[in-house]
Amino acid sequence: MSYFFQLVVSGIVVGSIYALSALGFVLIYKSSRVLNIAHGQIIAVGAFITYALTVWANIPIFISLVFSMGITFFLAMSVERVFLRRLIGEPIISVIMVTIGLMSILDGLVYLTPFGSENFSFPEFLPTTPIGFGGVSISWTQMVGVIITIIMIAAFSWFFKKSTVGISMRAVSDDQLASMSIGISVPKVFGLAWAMAGLSAAAAGSIIGNITGLNFETLHAFGIVVFPVVILGGLDSILGAVVAGIIMGLIQQFASGYLDGNWGLNGTGGVAPYIILLVILLFKPHGLFGIHEIERV
Repeated sequence: MSYFFQLVVSGIVVGSIYALSALGFVLIYKSSRVLNIAHGQIIAVGAFITYALTVWANIPIFISLVFSMGITFFLAMSVERVFLRRLIGEPIISVIMVTIGLMSILDGLVYLTPFGSENFSFPEFLPTTPIGFGGVSISWTQMVGVIITIIMIAAFSWFFKKSTVGISMRAVSDDQLASMSIGISVPKVFGLAWAMAGLSAAAAGSIIGNITGLNFETLHAFGIVVFPVVILGGLDSILGAVVAGIIMGLIQQFASGYLDGNWGLNGTGGVAPYIILLVILLFKPHGLFGIHEIERV
């Protein structure tokens, strides 16, 4: 029974990271109906910026995380401003192809640095003795990662429900023309959505890097690994990203723990999310919380 509860705890840890990683997809799609294929690369860049500030600049890791989130905030905003704002009103496939090109550019830039070919790890800043309760253990790094994830998701939820800017972003996602008619700047909303997605990506990448180590291939692969989470929860639902992240994390850990006999991203545990993705696309293509829009002509 303790093994079962250990899998549950591991699933919640993995699922919370999935939820935070998926949040960037949701923020951009919710406002502009665009899938950012380069999201995994932004996750990796955010993690490496945190590492560089912590190790090379000797800044405390929590302050480095805040700086990294700020840097990726403006980096993602600049990407939207330079490459994507000119494509407003163009076919969605054109915008998606630009994000694919952006993915390749970021890959090339990272491979020109030491981060592209070597493995790194953050310095230890928390106790190494795991927290144990009832036969279940969780590391301090995992615990802090889950807490940061909960705080960020709660903050984003409050922002969209209570703040004027957040309500404006929700209005743009519902009807761009109506939003423009009442004075909301749609291009500025798009830029802010990309910026907030970059901010969440830096947090997710830093948490993943602290838990698994810093490897570029592993980090940017999260942009694809969390895609089944986004589809399961619904492309335009923050709540869906959270619920689907936990569900997918639990499924993955149970599949790995009981079918493979180990926990991780290999074997059955690595395949399970994509099996779920196929099932969801067949029977509920808009996800658990996605909005099913019907257009009448």
